[in-house]
Amino acid sequence: MKHTLSSITLAILSASTLNVAFAQQEPSQTKTEEEFEVIEVSGIRQSLTNALAEKRSADSLVEVIQAVDIGKLPDQNLAEVLENVTGVQITRQAGVGTGVQIRGTNANRTEINGVSTVGSGSGRTGISFEDVSASMISAVEVIKSPEAKTIEGSVGGTINLRTIRPLQLNETLAAIRVQGEDSSLSTDGMKPRVSASWGDNWELSSGGEFGAVFSASYAEQDVTAFRPRADRDNSVAAESGAQSAQSFDFLPIQFLIQDYDNYESETVNFAGTLEWAPNDSTKFFFDAVVNDQDRRQESSRVQASGVSDLRNVSVPTEFETIHFGTLDGQDLGSIEAALKGVIPVEDGGADPNLRFSSDTNSRQTDSQIFRLGGQWQGDDLFVSVEASTSRSDSTTPSFNTTLNFINPNVATNDSNENGTPFEYDLSGGALSFGIAQSEANAPTSSQLLDPANVVLRDVNQGRDTTENQEDAFRTDFVYYLDGIVTSVDFGYRYNKSTSTSDQIRNNVGLRKMADSPSGELFAELLVAGPDNFNAADGRKLYIKDFLLINPELAGSNPDYVLSVLNDAIAANNAITGSDRAPISSPTSQVSAFFDIEEVTHALYAQANFEYEMFRGNIGVRYLQTDITSVGNSVTVDDEGNQVVSQIVSEADYDFILPRLNLSANVSEDVIVRLGWSKDIRRPDYDDLSTSVSYSTSPNSAVSIGNPGLEPEEVTSFDISTEWYFAPSALVSVGYFHKKRKDLHVTRQVDPYEDPATGYRDTTGPVCEEGGTFNPIADINVFGPEPGVGLCVPTQTTINDSDTRTQQGVELAFQYDLSEFENDLGWASGFGVMANYTYQKSSGGEAIDTATSRANAIFALTTGIEDITVSAKQPLIDLSENAYNFTLYYEKYGFSARARYTWREGYRSEDFGSTSSYPWGFPVVQEDRGQLNASVSYDVTEQLNLAVEAVNLTESEVSQSCVNEGALLCYQGLTDRRITFGVSYKF
Repeated sequence: MKHTLSSITLAILSASTLNVAFAQQEPSQTKTEEEFEVIEVSGIRQSLTNALAEKRSADSLVEVIQAVDIGKLPDQNLAEVLENVTGVQITRQAGVGTGVQIRGTNANRTEINGVSTVGSGSGRTGISFEDVSASMISAVEVIKSPEAKTIEGSVGGTINLRTIRPLQLNETLAAIRVQGEDSSLSTDGMKPRVSASWGDNWELSSGGEFGAVFSASYAEQDVTAFRPRADRDNSVAAESGAQSAQSFDFLPIQFLIQDYDNYESETVNFAGTLEWAPNDSTKFFFDAVVNDQDRRQESSRVQASGVSDLRNVSVPTEFETIHFGTLDGQDLGSIEAALKGVIPVEDGGADPNLRFSSDTNSRQTDSQIFRLGGQWQGDDLFVSVEASTSRSDSTTPSFNTTLNFINPNVATNDSNENGTPFEYDLSGGALSFGIAQSEANAPTSSQLLDPANVVLRDVNQGRDTTENQEDAFRTDFVYYLDGIVTSVDFGYRYNKSTSTSDQIRNNVGLRKMADSPSGELFAELLVAGPDNFNAADGRKLYIKDFLLINPELAGSNPDYVLSVLNDAIAANNAITGSDRAPISSPTSQVSAFFDIEEVTHALYAQANFEYEMFRGNIGVRYLQTDITSVGNSVTVDDEGNQVVSQIVSEADYDFILPRLNLSANVSEDVIVRLGWSKDIRRPDYDDLSTSVSYSTSPNSAVSIGNPGLEPEEVTSFDISTEWYFAPSALVSVGYFHKKRKDLHVTRQVDPYEDPATGYRDTTGPVCEEGGTFNPIADINVFGPEPGVGLCVPTQTTINDSDTRTQQGVELAFQYDLSEFENDLGWASGFGVMANYTYQKSSGGEAIDTATSRANAIFALTTGIEDITVSAKQPLIDLSENAYNFTLYYEKYGFSARARYTWREGYRSEDFGSTSSYPWGFPVVQEDRGQLNASVSYDVTEQLNLAVEAVNLTESEVSQSCVNEGALLCYQGLTDRRITFGVSYKF
């Protein structure tokens, strides 16, 4: 028997579409329920038909995706689900959808059943989509044009995830699904997923109804991606006189990396709802959503460092021409770049270095969302009251280590690194490098895997904690009228949001051979690193043999690993005479602590109207917010003791946000919509913090908070036309325009780098020519001697002084052949969905500026000696063009779906293990398409078998520096994931 929901009727569906709190729209349900036909279809057609019914009945611009069956959305991942929506693109981490952009922006809100969610970090978007199982969600809606009662805080749109309401069930719900997912690049085999749902409602002997729904899921996932990187951001001039100089200027190899990303997650989700209606006019409800996410990273990096020291010696055997294109009207010209070659060991044997790093990071997040409320319906008045709380507590333990390989075929010195020869081949879009076996001093496989040939270089520990919470109370009223104004909505909402962050860390760098224990002294911790870096693209040139401190052991038992390393340090001290102190456990970094509280009072009033072919609403929302930011200031007294004092900053603001939505049924099947609204986007919590955090990386910018940062103001305009030309069919075209004032942008100040040597100021404590002095940053290649302490970039979030404009066009098409069943027979099961989005951004005053080294290169390419290249900051993750095409078939119990998604290149901040912009600008992620597919078969009415595939063609990610199609500098080689499943409905 098919389990369906009584909410199939259009009116009941629309009751939960536009509502911030479910109960608030119940009266409109009772007034319109009889006007619509009940749709009796199933599977994909049912979900699409019901979703179109919601969209059609809405007064504002709303997109809806409904589950095909109980707990079965079109994709396993919620971000992938949202990618089906017109105007929505997603970003992925290791191939898994994590970020959602609505109309070109990440600044959106996520709700569950109309309740605000909070995330695991310092952002405002809400709960991470990887923390919520798609199996517990019955529908997803994207509100693009807000009403006065829509909670403020979104630029692109509000995403509301809906669970099943028990009093809408017309029969008992009971289902279970068991699945297994296999990754083409993972070595850990198939990972399980189990989900189950149960729900029912009962007539009570005392009168009224009671209902309950419970959903639970358990999922493991193992995803892998390979991310090779090649830096060529230095130069050798033709007239330099260097040994490697050519008759032309060229870019030599500056850095090479072989990055293996592996993420394993274990997620437990629970959702439950209780509803009690003691009579026809009263209802009470309680919702609970509980998520437990354990996300582990066991990644590794093989680095060729110190390569830049050989730029004047190493002669490439092949070059390619790089066309940099234009930035803000400045033609940056062209230059040759190293494409193939060998980097030998320099005289003295110090460089280039081979390093093996283990990135063992975790995120353990517990989140809870609870909502308790009730509603009452009178003759002319409807009242709802609810209280809710959303909480997310996260701990991010990490134990990251780096080993230096000591090549036994090359001389050593007092530094704990020496030279290894490398070969590179960057042709064919494959950034590959490996050991130059043609060189006489090249190490063998056995030498690379010998613990005696590695020494400890870095140990970075962390146990950061983040606690986010939002408590809210709201009451809403609807007063019904007879006339053009059909009702008036008004209400009040109170919420208190808090975010507390404590960085608990310890970073230790060893730079002298006497201080660095040999791997023989901690051999029990060492394991061979992954040897399958060629599995994605079949590359021949890569480093297969290397050692790591066991990432699984470091993640599961860091105290034991630390104990073994300290024993090794003590044993090494006895051998070398070093006085190296043991490595301590991580402690709270008081300078990075912050505790921020916001209290907001919001009032709204909204008139709903209907006259002949017109319907809609007009209203205003008023809010007032008080902010208290607590941080620490760390100074040093005359005796050198650390002095910690608390800093408290306070701010407040208020806004009036008018909003209008108008829909016109210009014919029976054509609707024209218009929307105009104002909204705000509050700053991320860490941007308001007064605290400062330091990293050991010389490339990481020091973030400096800005407690005076103002919310962004957004004015939006929408106009669209929808033609419902057949059952389950739609053609729509829409235009949107957004004006963003006080946009949150980044101001980065880079330290000076000598164009000849690449060195920075390492003396401190003041950086006279830009940046700030970081006392724990590794000097690395930025100074003549190894050590710590140098000038690094600073980053501060500020309000842009100019207005930014976004505008775009959205097209959508949906159609199936079911109405031609008598003519087409089996072929009538086909259907198609497609959408296309064009968008662009202009305006703004904030700029990004090229690094000192990049400007030195642009001086060569342009002939302008003292050139300083800059460009207006782009909107991150915005693609100008994107489309989505889905072909599906459903008939005779068989269902198949294939979806191809393509998006044009966009600026990105996700470019691997480095944290600062290469060349001074965000990278460009090049055009990319991805194919997903699924097939299922109903063996019986209760039993279903299914296979789903993500990234069938294993589409790779290509990222270019400076401009699109310019200098290939990063790659992402992602996996194909196949999920096999069986589901049963009782």
